[in-house]
Amino acid sequence: MDLIINTLIVVAMAAVVVSLGFGLFSVAKGGEYSRANSNKFMRWRVGTQACAVVMLTIGFIYKAHH
Repeated sequence: MDLIINTLIVVAMAAVVVSLGFGLFSVAKGGEYSRANSNKFMRWRVGTQACAVVMLTIGFIYKAHH
């Protein structure tokens, strides 16, 4: 079970980094592409961060009881 939780945490954190990278690329590119996509990518980042925080919390709770 530890391996599953650790893997999910790493995947969630990687998703945050990827979504942040897409958002930063969108902002750096500028123009119409930025106006159309940067807000969407930053919303994805917030969502993936929330998932990562939930996964970390579950991991902490699980490891505290086992």
